[in-house]
Amino acid sequence: MKPQFLGIKAAASNIGHAVGNYTAEMFQQDFPQFFTADGESLLPETMLHQFISRANTSIQPDKWLDGWRYAAGLYVAHYGTLYLRTFSPASETAGQAAATGALVGVVKSETLGDTSVTYDTSALTKATEDWGSLNATQYGQILATEARLVGMGGTLVI
Repeated sequence: MKPQFLGIKAAASNIGHAVGNYTAEMFQQDFPQFFTADGESLLPETMLHQFISRANTSIQPDKWLDGWRYAAGLYVAHYGTLYLRTFSPASETAGQAAATGALVGVVKSETLGDTSVTYDTSALTKATEDWGSLNATQYGQILATEARLVGMGGTLVI
């Protein structure tokens, strides 16, 4: 292949390498529900910055264009929600610690005598079955839906 065409091939393949610059301040503006009235993050700072760092490398601005900030925020909100679902300041037993990670879905059936509840997690995942943990929160489901739209454009690699 001739060297003058290498840049064209990379551009045509729609593979980007841009890194975003989403910040904790942006996240607080976009998703205030993750902060107290005093502006304190409900997520530990180390985890908040970890999720933001991952969003900046996973949600590429050159792909998302004007939807990038919203997508980056959804990414952080999704993983923040998963983290907070499992959060406990301390556990007395291994069972308590393990219970923080239990998967919960939509109630499928229930019984009153001797109490029984069945959850249907498939109801949460049908639309985006192959999107892994993104099905576990509404933020993730929105992000997966938006990602499908962003990824719909054709790609031609010569």
